[in-house]
Amino acid sequence: MFTRIYILRFPKDIVDQPIICQLVKQFDVEFNILKATILPQHEGVMILELRGHRENIKKGLSYLKGLDVKAESVATSIHRDDQRCFQCGACTGICPTGALSLKRPEMAVIFDAEKCSGCGLCVSVCPVKAMEVSQDRISGFSETVFEVH
Repeated sequence: MFTRIYILRFPKDIVDQPIICQLVKQFDVEFNILKATILPQHEGVMILELRGHRENIKKGLSYLKGLDVKAESVATSIHRDDQRCFQCGACTGICPTGALSLKRPEMAVIFDAEKCSGCGLCVSVCPVKAMEVSQDRISGFSETVFEVH
């Protein structure tokens, strides 16, 4: 499974259409709406987490592009402070992609960045706050993204 977060900007003439539902129906892509401002006769803005097979997500993004929906990837990355981490493994039980796992018999926590979706669930369960999520590239993103023009 592939997971990424996107900022979507919908032209005001299509905000009343069930576009996101089509991602599920046509492309077998799951979604999680993280934040949205969709009003009639205004540009719609949505932060959306998409999950599915990489090829299906690519096809879904192509579908959105065909509707003039602008999709910008929000690249996140997880960092671990190895000085703080005491290898408790709490993060491995909550990681939905298997990016964090236990190496046995050493019981060392292994992090595979290629599998990481940047969801941040590990950050919330780390008892010593050794896990940190950062936004690598959010060009022009701020709370003003959600102002209605």
